[in-house]
Order: sequence, then structure tokens, then C-alpha cells
Amino acid sequence: MAKPPSDARQSKCWRSSNKMTTSALGKIALGSYLSCLVFIPLWYLVLSPSLGYSIGFQALMLLPLVLPLPGLLKGKPYTHAWSGFIACLYLLSSLTAIWTSEEQRLWPFIATLLLLSWLFASSFYARQRGRELGLSLKKRK
Repeated sequence: MAKPPSDARQSKCWRSSNKMTTSALGKIALGSYLSCLVFIPLWYLVLSPSLGYSIGFQALMLLPLVLPLPGLLKGKPYTHAWSGFIACLYLLSSLTAIWTSEEQRLWPFIATLLLLSWLFASSFYARQRGRELGLSLKKRK
């Protein structure tokens, strides 16, 4: 990575030119979310069906994964922001599976990578898109 210039005016330009575009972040966030939407049910129901839960309970565990779909498809920054909480729930599940499962660590590891990319891309997308739209939190007086 290039070293930033010392001049304050040039450094602002340097920072802005090294940012990932909002469009690219949105595509990464949506792609990783859709990958999670496909992979996590596949992991829970097909690749590791011996988690000890009934099929009904496993299907119920997958319900929160579908909730942010409409807002993410529309590119709403607020949905991207709160979908990170859902990603964290599944991230806890995958990290627990990595920790406890000795024979099958590949599937939870893949899920962890997908979930982390969804979490970070959605967070940065919500931040940048919110700034573009002029959305912000009100400052306390």
C-alpha cells in the first residue's frame, strides 16, 4: 500500500481515492448474504444433519436468515445495519461448531468466512450509503 502524503490537502484526496465504492460494498454484502442464505441451510440440513436437533427446530433456526432479504435486495442502508445482528447470531453458532466439533470443522469454517464478509461489508455499506443519503445519528447536546 502506498504511503500517504504529508500535505493535509493531498492526504484527504489520498484517503478518498483508496475507499471502496458504495456500489462495490453493496455487491459484496449482497453476494455474501445470498451465499449464506444458500450455504447455511445446506450445512444445517444436508452436510451436518447430526447436530442433535429435529428437522422442525433446524428449519425454525433458519427463519431469521430470511428476514433481511427484501431490504438487502433494495439496498436499504438501515437493513444492512441491523442485518449484522442476525449475522452475529449465526456467527456464534458457526464458531461454537468449530470449537466443539472435532470431525467436521470445514463447514462451520466456510460459514464463518461467509458470515464475516456479510457482517463487515454490510456494516461499511450502511455507513457509506447513509452518509451519501445524509442520514446520521443525532448528537446529544
